[in-house]
Amino acid sequence: MVGSTVREDHADVPVDVVVLNGGSSSGKTTIGRRLQELLPRPWLLVGVDDLIDVATSSLISYGPDGEVLLGDQWRAVETAWSRGVAEMARAGVGIIIDDVFLDGVVSQERTRTRLGGLEVLWVGVRCAPEIAAERERARGDRPVGMALGQALRVHAGVAYDLVVDSGAATPEECARRIADQLA
Repeated sequence: MVGSTVREDHADVPVDVVVLNGGSSSGKTTIGRRLQELLPRPWLLVGVDDLIDVATSSLISYGPDGEVLLGDQWRAVETAWSRGVAEMARAGVGIIIDDVFLDGVVSQERTRTRLGGLEVLWVGVRCAPEIAAERERARGDRPVGMALGQALRVHAGVAYDLVVDSGAATPEECARRIADQLA
């Protein structure tokens, strides 16, 4: 796990938010859906792709090698969206966030600030770059190169409570490990 760590200090308290961080095509959304099926109470799965789907091209676009290009107002919109997600968790709704920490630990700190006062389980979703790139090709709905460029970068310096490897385990197995951590 070069560039990231697994935290040992996770207290035995109820979790409000599960953050799944991994690169494009690492399996976060599928794992999140399986996790929803396993958990006893309803949890909402929300992700950065949800925000991207409703954003204009002036907020986010992609370079020729799949790099993500953020517009000048992206951070302001992302902050407002994140605060809304945090308020749902504060209202008692379990939240699973499917995210891509483009700036590694800086992104984690930004998210930690927005989720202040909530109990968060930080989960790294690892996937070998070549596996993520093959998934990207098979999907055909992402800019080519995005998965390869993000696979390792998104984990740089990030501290996790748990890390799952979606290239070595099924989405169900990964979700079960997370559910067991929540139990």
